[in-house]
Amino acid sequence: MAFTAKDVQTLRERTGVGMMDCKKALVETDGDMEKAIDILREKGLAAAAKKAGRIAAEGLVCATVAGKVGVVVEVNSETDFVAKNADFQAFVQDVAAVIAEKNPATVEELLTLPMGESDVAAVLREKILVIGENLSIRRFVRYEGDCVAYVHGGGRIGVLVKFEADGVDEAVMNECGKDVAMQIAALNPLYLSKDCVPAEDLEKETEIRLTQIMNDPKNANKPEQIIRERILPGRVAKFFEETCLLQQAFVKDGDKTVEQYVKDCSANLKVVAFVRFEKGEGLQKREDDFAAEVASMMK
Repeated sequence: MAFTAKDVQTLRERTGVGMMDCKKALVETDGDMEKAIDILREKGLAAAAKKAGRIAAEGLVCATVAGKVGVVVEVNSETDFVAKNADFQAFVQDVAAVIAEKNPATVEELLTLPMGESDVAAVLREKILVIGENLSIRRFVRYEGDCVAYVHGGGRIGVLVKFEADGVDEAVMNECGKDVAMQIAALNPLYLSKDCVPAEDLEKETEIRLTQIMNDPKNANKPEQIIRERILPGRVAKFFEETCLLQQAFVKDGDKTVEQYVKDCSANLKVVAFVRFEKGEGLQKREDDFAAEVASMMK
C-alpha cells in the first residue's frame, strides 16, 4: 500500500511523533495507518510524545567544569521529585558532558549529537518512558577558559563564572570564584558591570528614577536642574549597585565591592562573564496545567 506526505502528516497529528519516525513506521507497514500507530506505541515513541504535551517546569540545573570548559544546563521535569532520581541526575550530567565535548550551538543541535549507542534525543525519549514524566532540555551555556561552577539548593540554581586568570594560582581562583558565584546565586545581578548596561536599559532606568524624584512631594520646590545634576546621579549609581555584579557590595564584606574583592584575591584576576540559571524561571507551573485540565473536563 502506497502512502503520501499527507499520510505522514496525519500520523504525526494522531501520535505527536516526529515526521521521520512516522515515515519509517509507514514504510515498515506498507502504508497501513493503524499498524503504524501500533508500531510507534510499541517503540514507546507515541507514549513519549503524549507526555511531551505536559508542562515541565521543575527539574535540575547542573553547572560543571572539565579542564578549561565550563557548562551550565537546565533539564526540566514535571515534578520536583524527579530531580532526586539518580537516573535523571546521571542523565543531566551526561548531557553536560556532551555539551562540553561537542560544543553545540543550540538545543536542537544538541539533541542530534551522539550519546552512548544512540543520540541525545533518543536517550531523552527513553528517560521519558522510564521515569514516566515529560522531560525537556531547556537551555545551556558553555564557556571556554578559566571557569568556576557553583550549584545551589540541590540543583535549583546553577552559576558559571568565567575569569581572566593569567598567572593566578588555581586554588586562589577557585576560592574567589566560589564566593563570586554564591554572590550571583543570592543577589541575581543583571549585568557584569556598569559598562555592560545597554544604553537603552540605562536610559529607561534613568527616566524612571527621574520621574520618581519629580513625583516626590519633598522635591516639589527644587529646580529641575538641581534634581538632574545633584539627585539623579545618586539614584543612577544606586541602580548600578543593585544590578551590576562588580558594583554590588560583597556579601561577605559590605565595606568593599565585588570588584574590589576580586582584586584583593589577585591583581591578575578578572571576572569577564557569568551566567545564572534558576530552575523553571519564566515557565508556567504545573498547577496552572492542572487547572486548565479540570476546566476543560467541565465544559
